[in-house]
Amino acid sequence: MNNSKLYIVFLSVFLMSVSAFGQTRKQLESQRKKYNSEIKKLNKLLSNEQDKKKNALDDLRDLNRKILVRNKLISTINLESKILSNEIKTQEDKIIEFNKNLVALKADYGEMIYKSYKSKSQQSRTMFLLSSQNFYQAYKRLEYMKQYTSFRKKQGEEITVQTNILKKFRDSLLLKKLVKEKLISSEKNQKKEIETDKNSQEKLITTIKGKEKSYKKELQNQIKAEKRVAGKIDKIIKEEIAEANRIARAKLLKSKSKVKPKATKKNEFILSPEAKALATKFEFNKGKLPWPVKEGIVVRRFGKQSHPAFPGITINGTGLHIVTNKGANAEAIFNGEVLNILLVSGGTKNVLIRHGNYVTSYNNLENSFVKKGDKIITGQKIGKIFTDKLSNKTKLIFVLFKNTTRLNPASWMLKR
Repeated sequence: MNNSKLYIVFLSVFLMSVSAFGQTRKQLESQRKKYNSEIKKLNKLLSNEQDKKKNALDDLRDLNRKILVRNKLISTINLESKILSNEIKTQEDKIIEFNKNLVALKADYGEMIYKSYKSKSQQSRTMFLLSSQNFYQAYKRLEYMKQYTSFRKKQGEEITVQTNILKKFRDSLLLKKLVKEKLISSEKNQKKEIETDKNSQEKLITTIKGKEKSYKKELQNQIKAEKRVAGKIDKIIKEEIAEANRIARAKLLKSKSKVKPKATKKNEFILSPEAKALATKFEFNKGKLPWPVKEGIVVRRFGKQSHPAFPGITINGTGLHIVTNKGANAEAIFNGEVLNILLVSGGTKNVLIRHGNYVTSYNNLENSFVKKGDKIITGQKIGKIFTDKLSNKTKLIFVLFKNTTRLNPASWMLKR
């Protein structure tokens, strides 16, 4: 019975240790799958064909991103491999100890069977009972014989159980070793890919340095153009707020309502009860809103950031630049109403949708499926996203406003 208790204690400790390791490894495994998925998206959505004359800056940015994600993946694989190595070592040690206990248990059982065999005859058992001095002693001897038989049976069953568990431990150990081998193989492949990407990266850097003045000038012109577009959108939104507030005031006057619109700061929407309820729902869903594309990669985040090729130049992300699949459509992230549709430089369109005092901007559309004043529902297709013939990239510029203040859209949408 002592062996049985020892086994239960050992098994509990062993399973607890495996569980503690497993939780961390499970998180790393999830992280590894996420990075693998991101690499697949990068390879699918970001062109691998580099045009040194026209797209070197974009290509360098894409390569930098791929290298960054691959390095994160390799770090995750290394951590997961270390935990697996610890698990394997611990499990090997436990199996050795467990096997020793099982050998000892089998030896005890064998000895018990041998002794039992020597006194197995019915005559010996009968004589053992008849030699009792009184009835009580005979009863106690009978009970002892029953208990001995039961204990022998339990020990035999325990050996079977422990043998099966030992087999499971060994199978689990083999599986862990196979997983580790796959991780090591995956790490080698990623390192090879990084070397290829770094070679391409060096070539691109050489190309860019050779025409640094030309690229810087082109980049500065692009930044100025983006500022002009942002300024135009700001102006339109202010005009739309003024117009919406004029209509809201006129409706109140026409209805002869005693309720007067609350005084608002300049460039803020006057909210009707319905618009206020919509804005409240929008705010309630912060962090849970869907993305404006089914699948995509953020190639420029919100806010000020250094340019990847020219750290001395700061670019300002007014929203999120999301590269997606060719032919993809932009989708509304929440219920609302089309505030305006702007024609942007190059013939692309920008659809503005109002959600109470929030506005979402879907810029760089080839065409739009909606018109000004249309009621929009979450997930509704707004328009087809433009694909640049030069870079072969399909990119949506998604911006979020509260009145005229730009917000970081990433903090409002579901994490990917």
